[in-house]
Amino acid sequence: MIRIGQIKISYREGDQAVLRHTLKKIHINEKEVVSWRIFKKSIDARKKEAIMAVYTVDLELKHENSFLKRNKNPNIKKIEKETYHFPDAGETPLNKPVIIVGSGPAGLFCGLMLSRYGYRPILLERGQDVDARQQTVNHFWETGQFDPESNVQFGEGGAGTFSDGKLNTLVKDPYGRHRKVLEIFTEFGADPEITYVNKPHIGTDVLCHIVRNIREEIKNLGGDVRFHSKVTDIKIEDGRIHSVCINDRQWLECECLVLAVGHSARDTFAMLKNHDLPMTAKSFAIGVRIEHPQKMINLSQYGLENDKILGSAPYKLTHTTSGGRGVYTFCMCPGGYVVNASSEEGGTVVNGMSYHGRDSDNANSAVIVTVTPDDFPSEDVLAGMEFQRIWEHKAFMAGQGKVPVQLFKDFCEGKVSSGYGQVRPVHKGDVTFADINQCLPPYVCESLKEGITAFGQKIKGYDRPDALLSGVETRTSSPVRMERNSEFQSEIGGIYPCGEGAGYAGGITSAAMDGLRIAEAIRKHYRPINSLTNR
Repeated sequence: MIRIGQIKISYREGDQAVLRHTLKKIHINEKEVVSWRIFKKSIDARKKEAIMAVYTVDLELKHENSFLKRNKNPNIKKIEKETYHFPDAGETPLNKPVIIVGSGPAGLFCGLMLSRYGYRPILLERGQDVDARQQTVNHFWETGQFDPESNVQFGEGGAGTFSDGKLNTLVKDPYGRHRKVLEIFTEFGADPEITYVNKPHIGTDVLCHIVRNIREEIKNLGGDVRFHSKVTDIKIEDGRIHSVCINDRQWLECECLVLAVGHSARDTFAMLKNHDLPMTAKSFAIGVRIEHPQKMINLSQYGLENDKILGSAPYKLTHTTSGGRGVYTFCMCPGGYVVNASSEEGGTVVNGMSYHGRDSDNANSAVIVTVTPDDFPSEDVLAGMEFQRIWEHKAFMAGQGKVPVQLFKDFCEGKVSSGYGQVRPVHKGDVTFADINQCLPPYVCESLKEGITAFGQKIKGYDRPDALLSGVETRTSSPVRMERNSEFQSEIGGIYPCGEGAGYAGGITSAAMDGLRIAEAIRKHYRPINSLTNR
């Protein structure tokens, strides 16, 4: 197979024109082609008057070697076709099903792979199934009535279910896990273009459908998914996991326990600390959501306010402050919504969400500032978690349970806004004016002011006076890392920390990839507990 890069065509021609342009570029007749695929697609909008789609294409040719001998183009090279390989089974007998705590991307993908190879895992989810969860979350946004066990953070699909559904990742991947994750998403309902576009996304509406389909596949293959099943305790015997307690009343024995809890499972972190599970505090970032008119972002990025083919434009910005703090945008949602993502009584948290169409009037993004264990109130392993709680409670008090919002100009001047400018809030959940300076540490606020002003030099209007800030964004990643060894187990035998809550992922795709990694580790060690045919 050969890979051909830097195939540039007008973005308006679309994917259907790619093969024709590729063959013309390399002077090959279509009869020579055995198979082909788009490997990668990105948009080059540096010249606004001539926006190009840039493709990398994989081709299998009848006479590949002779073609390569006469080829002198550095953008053409021979490659081996990437194939994900799930390992052969180990020899250790497994007498009890693998228990997976959490049904976010890490838990679902781990459960799916184990189910396909005969391990009959049991997934324990503290929240509701995705359909009931949608109703509960919508009810919270409409009425303010809050369910601490099923919300934007907890429930089937994890925190990523109510997000933009972005699938890009910076994780290095020599094993093919990244592509396998994208292929599984398409298998269960995602658009196949996610396997090659530069910044793939699904959207919360499509993601809910996919999550449901994966769950049903796990069950059809002999696995089990149990909702309203919160793990409240664990039992350890002779340095190994023995059993887990569900809802303070039911004990379930296990030999393998996958801790695929999310980054907001604070009560679980506390329980694990009480059992001396090795954990360390880790850095993360906190800040605000910022909203701008999507047309403004489109004009800056593409030179057009609206274009049906290009859609709503994304952006990514970074800045290092004069004090050395990193300020950057995170989880940018083109044509999206700011959502109340609270998961505890007395605390307010925001996140961003888009539907597949990305068609709201506003672009929103987290603008966040790095914080380290040196900023936390103590040296306790859970000090980062308590640090988050402090500022979430202040945001809750400032907004009296509603999301506090403030115009950027008023944020800089330290006064509560009295009205909106041209940027109107596009939110899920009620908002109220408040001074966000009271909801975040002073050094974070000063860093945000400097960073947003600097971003105005990169995107015209980013620092406009009526840009709308919402607080607070504190759940960018887990405040802890659960230690694991070369076999991906904790010091407590049989426990496999996994995914974002364990500190090994930073989004939907990397969490799903870590789920595959843990499934592989279990597979290498244990024989399946039944004779289901391998897939």
